[in-house]
Amino acid sequence: MTLLLVSIAPIIIIAFYIYFRDKYEKEPIGLLLLSLLSGGLIVIPILLLGSLLKPLGETLRGLYQAGFDAFIMAAFIEEGFKFLAVYLLIWKNKNFNEKFDGIVYAVFVSLGFALVENIIYVFSNGLSTGLLRASTAVPFHAIDGVIMGFYFGIARFKMINKSSNLAKAFILPFIFHGLYDFFLMSQNVVFLLLWIPLLVYLWRNAFKKMKLHSQTSVFNDENHL
Repeated sequence: MTLLLVSIAPIIIIAFYIYFRDKYEKEPIGLLLLSLLSGGLIVIPILLLGSLLKPLGETLRGLYQAGFDAFIMAAFIEEGFKFLAVYLLIWKNKNFNEKFDGIVYAVFVSLGFALVENIIYVFSNGLSTGLLRASTAVPFHAIDGVIMGFYFGIARFKMINKSSNLAKAFILPFIFHGLYDFFLMSQNVVFLLLWIPLLVYLWRNAFKKMKLHSQTSVFNDENHL
C-alpha cells in the first residue's frame, strides 16, 4: 500500500496543481480523466515499438549506447506517442478554446504515462526509488508536457507558423527528454554535473510558459479592459 501511495501521490499533486493553474476556465473533468487514461494506454505501443527497435542498439557501447537509449528508446518513442495522443484527443475538440488548455491536456497525458511508468519502477525497485522519482522523473514528465502543450496552444490559436509550432511541440520535448536521460545514462561525471542545471532550467522555463499563457488567456477579464 505504501509503494502504491508513493507511486500515485506525485501524479495527483501535479494534476491538481495544473488544474488550479488553469484559473479562468476549467476543463471538463471527464476529458481530463480521458487524457490521463490515454497517457496510460500509450505505454502499450511504446513497449511494443521499443522491443522492435531495441536490437538496433545492441552493438553499441559507451556513450553511443547511452545516446541511443536516451534519444531513441526513451525520448523519441515516448514523446512521439504523447504528441500523437494529445493531437488526436484535443486538436479539434471544442474544449480546446484557449492556449493554456494545450498545457493542461498535454500535462495530463504525460502524467498518465508517468503514472504507469512510476508504478512499474517503484514496485520493481522499492520505496527509495519512488521518493527519488517523485522529485525528478515525475515532475520532468510534467515539464515536458508543459513545453509540448505551450506550443500546441500557439499552433492552435496563432494564425501563422502553425506547422512550425506543432513541430516544436514534439521536437523540444524530444530534445530535452533525450538530454535528461543521456546525462544520467552516460555515467560521465561532466554530463552528470550538467543534469542538475538542466533540470533547474526546465523547471524555470515551464513556470514561465505557464505564466505567459495564463496571463494572455482570452478568458482573463484584464485583457479586455
